[in-house]
Order: sequence, then C-alpha cells, then structure tokens
Amino acid sequence: MATPRERFVAALKALKELQDKGTVAIYTGDISNRSYREILLKNGFIKEVLKGWYISSDPGEMPGDTTSWYSSYWEFCKKFLEYKYKDSWCLMADHSLKIHAGNISVPLQLFIRSPKGNNIPTPFIHGTSLFNLRLELPDQNVTIVDNGIRMYSLAGSLIYCNKGMFISNPIDTRTALSLISDASEILTILLEKGHTSIGGRLAGAFRNTGREKIADQIMETMKEAGYDIREEDPFETLMPINLSPRERSPFVNRIKLMWQQMRTQIIEDFPKEPGIQEDHAAYLGQVNDIYVTDAYHSLSIERYKVTPELINRVSSGQWDSKGNEADKKQEDAMAARGYFQAFQSVKETIGKILAGANAGDITEKDHQRWYRQLFDPSVNAGLLKASDLAGYRTNQVYIKGAQHVPLGVEAMRDAMPALFELLQAEESAAIRAVLGHFIFVFIHPYSDGNGRIGRFLLNVMLASGGYPWTVIPVEKRQEYMKALEQASVQQDISHFSKFIAHLVSETMQGKPSAHLPEK
Repeated sequence: MATPRERFVAALKALKELQDKGTVAIYTGDISNRSYREILLKNGFIKEVLKGWYISSDPGEMPGDTTSWYSSYWEFCKKFLEYKYKDSWCLMADHSLKIHAGNISVPLQLFIRSPKGNNIPTPFIHGTSLFNLRLELPDQNVTIVDNGIRMYSLAGSLIYCNKGMFISNPIDTRTALSLISDASEILTILLEKGHTSIGGRLAGAFRNTGREKIADQIMETMKEAGYDIREEDPFETLMPINLSPRERSPFVNRIKLMWQQMRTQIIEDFPKEPGIQEDHAAYLGQVNDIYVTDAYHSLSIERYKVTPELINRVSSGQWDSKGNEADKKQEDAMAARGYFQAFQSVKETIGKILAGANAGDITEKDHQRWYRQLFDPSVNAGLLKASDLAGYRTNQVYIKGAQHVPLGVEAMRDAMPALFELLQAEESAAIRAVLGHFIFVFIHPYSDGNGRIGRFLLNVMLASGGYPWTVIPVEKRQEYMKALEQASVQQDISHFSKFIAHLVSETMQGKPSAHLPEK
C-alpha cells in the first residue's frame, strides 16, 4: 500500500502531465483517482470552480486570491461550454463586441446563448457566474470561432448588440466600429434581414466617429433597395478623434478613445498647472530629498519588505552585493538597489524635460533605461538572466487579483508607440501624468516592474508641468489598486483621477502625501 508521501508524489505527477499538455480547466475525468484530487485540493495545487470542475492554482495563494481564476477564466469557460453544449453555444452579441474591441476583462456574469440553455445562472468562484440563455443559435454568417470562443462576428456583434451598448460602453463600441473597413461588411446583413432601425443607428454611429463614407453608403444603399431608413446617432456625445485604419491593432484605437474620453475628467479634478520653475536645480533638489520616502512606499506597494535603513544603506553605498553574502542573496536589497539606480536615471530624464525636451519624446527614449537600472542588480547577483534586461515582455502576463487582463504580446507592441504618441501630443501635464500612468499599467509592457515604472512615469509627467514629485502611500495601496482596476475594467477614470489629484494638491500645499514609519 502506498504511503501518504508516495500518493502525494503520484498526485503531483498526474497534475504535471495535464499541465504539460496545456490543460487549464480540469474535469473530474482528467484526474480519475479521487484520492489524488483530494490531495491536490487539500494542498492548494488545484481549486474547485464548481462540482466536478477545477483549475490549477498556486499553493501560496492567500484565501480569496483571484489570480489563478482570472488567469484561467477564458480557457475554463471554453472547455466547460464545449463539454456541456458541444458546438451548440455562442456568446451574446454584447460580449462578442467587447472581445472584438480588445476588452477581455473577466466579467462578473458571462451571458451565452444555446438551444440547450436553461435560463439559470451557473455560479463559479469569486462572485462570477455563467448565464445560459435558452435561445437558438445565430445564423452562421454572423458567427465565428476565435481561439475556441464561439461568438458573433465583428459585423454581427455591431448589428445585434443592445442599443444601450453605445451609451454604457462607448469605448468598446467605437473601437469595434473603427475595425470595419468597408460598408459592405455591414450592408450584406442589413439588406438580407431588412434591419432598417439598426441600419439607421449604425449609420449615425459611423458618422459620429468620423466615418462619413460608410455612413453615407449605408443610408444610400438601403434607400435604393427600397427601405425606409432614418439615421440616428446612438451615442450621447461626439468623439472628434482620428482613429487608425483596420490593419492596426484594435488596442491602438481603444487607447486613443480612452485618452479622449477620460481627459475631461482629469482637467476638472486637477489643480492649476504651476509651470516649470526657473531654478531647475532647486526642483531637482526637492526630488532628491523625497527619494527615501518614495522608495519606501513604492517598493512596499509591490510587497517588498524594505526599511528606511535599508534604503539609506543602499543610497549611501554601504550595500555590497559582492563582499556581503547576505546582501547578495537578499531580494529586498536587490529591489532597493535597483530602485536607487532607476531613480537617478529618472532624475536625469526630468532634467532634460526641465531644459525644454518634449516629455513624451524623452520618456519614450529613456524608460527602457529606467527598467534596466531597476533590475540590473538582480542580474549581476545571478538572480535574473542577462536576457531579462532585453526590454518588453515576450509572453502573456497577469496582474495579481485583477479582472483586467493585460494586452497580449503583439497588441502590447502596437500599443506602446501609440501611448508615447499621445504623451508627445498632449498639452496638459496633468493628463499626461494620470493617463500616462494608467495606460502604461493597462498595457503592462514588462514582465515585472510595471508599477514602479508607472509611478516614475507619473512623476516625470507631473514634473513636466511644474507639479511636485508626489508619493503614493502604501497605506492607500488598496484604494490605488481599486481605482486602477475601475479604470481598466469599467473605463471609469474618475476615482483614479481624483485619487491622484488629491495627493498632488496636498503635496502642493506643503502637506506630504506620505511619511516614513516611526522608529
């Protein structure tokens, strides 16, 4: 009879075999040995989503941690739905549109349609669920299968989404509209089904986004076909913005639309821009004075266990990764040394901006150096490979506990130049600061260090308008992360804008936004 240890090893081997095959969603039959499942579940290597269905998880996850679920969500749904309905299911048009627009955040409730549906929600973990609407499948000419997800095509999702999407999700709908290259993609379905009301709505939507040609083609063609069609703009506001052509990533248009929609809120929230002071050395001196406080809070936000004493030891040169074995092995010390090096590089960037350089242009050139400085100590100590300093990531990443899923690698590489173009063109330093930080972490271009570099970017852009360096206190970490998540998932920048504006205002009034812990 096998010992408990031998059964544990056998259970881990069974799980590894599944993981080596790329299995994310685990059905009871995938690990048929019940005792193996119980061992893996008890020790945190798998997590139950609903009876008979599991996902792999990290044994180190704290109770309530959503990371393993959010990172597995779409793969789990695909396997679960295929098992339950085979090929007889499809996402509803609203969520299909979101995916076409690049919005792959985990929904609290996912609606699908299937003739086998029961109109009853299926509860998952962490407050998420699936709702199976009992409806016939859409016509094949308006559906696609994309990476295993059965959903409406781009044209089909625009035609059959609820009218309310244009008001509740203007960024998603405008992004989807920007991906239509020719009216024929829409007209084929509109003419076949006689969708006059929908045709008038889409004509108005295209005209709202500056696509006059497509709007005119829809109206003229349907009228010539004998339909009584009346144009209607379904959006609440105009959006005068030059969107990219279809061959570009949808994320480029999405970022441009977020920038345009969110900037008004920031202008309302922020104190008046002070302007760059004449004494550049005095401003840089103030930046230097805030270093220890900033390093303590920024590193603590990332869960590093650092102390002001460690930071002072690093900045004074007492830290020694070659002669002191404890320093060489201490991850927190590596993070502190890297932060010190990156901070010096950021000060150089600010100096160039104070001297007249375009903030977006110089940050595009310098931010990769900030990244290299941030992780150079860990490479020198052998904790990271030299290739880790290459730059932007080459794999998908997930943010711990976040519904928002960062952009895929190709989308990220399209989106980063678009971000810097927006920074270069933006006149308001407040907007550059708030949206620069938010969109940078929304994209998440690096495998690690995105939060620290995002906060560097925030302060570089604040400096470009004469605002003081502003520290985000670790005590407000939860509020900070929640505000970023709300901006990412709900496209609502108001909480993050007000959060940053308040910290900046307090700092301008001589009330430090953060303090070092008392000894």
